[in-house]
Amino acid sequence: MSIIDSFDDKTKEILHPSNLIDKIEDFPEVTILVFKERFFNYLHEDFGMKVIGHINAGLFIPVYKLKFHDQEFAITRTTIGGAGTAGTTEELIAMGAKKILIFGTCGTLYKDILKGHFVIPTAAYRDEGTSYHYVSPSDYIEVKTADKLCSVFDELNIPYVKGKTWTTDALYRETEGNMKKRKDDGCIVVEMECASIMAVGQFRNIPIYQFLFADDSLDGTQWDRRKIDDSSKELMERRILELGFKIAEKL
Repeated sequence: MSIIDSFDDKTKEILHPSNLIDKIEDFPEVTILVFKERFFNYLHEDFGMKVIGHINAGLFIPVYKLKFHDQEFAITRTTIGGAGTAGTTEELIAMGAKKILIFGTCGTLYKDILKGHFVIPTAAYRDEGTSYHYVSPSDYIEVKTADKLCSVFDELNIPYVKGKTWTTDALYRETEGNMKKRKDDGCIVVEMECASIMAVGQFRNIPIYQFLFADDSLDGTQWDRRKIDDSSKELMERRILELGFKIAEKL
């Protein structure tokens, strides 16, 4: 059986997230999901966070509740990759998450998308396996929440670019040939989670919002790390984290 034949909406899953995860009373409506552990160093400095649960999808990771301005949010981190992030998302939904905002880095397929620039994906090329277990097979999955997120960025007067993303499972197999195919197809960035998590959200009827910030570049004959000094990196990350909360307030 091909991976594209994996979607089964006729029978129930044998293991459901609720078999392992208990619903949490008064779980915040909006959950923020991030990748960088350093974000939590900043949060511990600035907020009085409270542990309200744990993620069990491969790693035992705390889920925190905190207040930003007058609104409570849940926040936790996830691993790189669609399968792990999909499992984390499933567990957050089982806990009681009603909306999820996820943000992290991406590689650019166009070097004029500068490091730190924001990207809102509108569709994701399904070069991974997880999404085929949640939605019918297709080359791309539409990011149905993109227009809403764009409107929030516009309201906050934050510049961004929007376009298709290439979701891959194989970090070290982003070949020149495949990169060119994706560019020819209209993709502007590459990452490892978008197709998977959007499939989970659409299957579970939970809106998932995602924005990306540009990091390395694949647009050239060699990989460009585009490294910046540590002090500039910390300032950029703190601003991105604060921006994430401002966006979450408006979802």
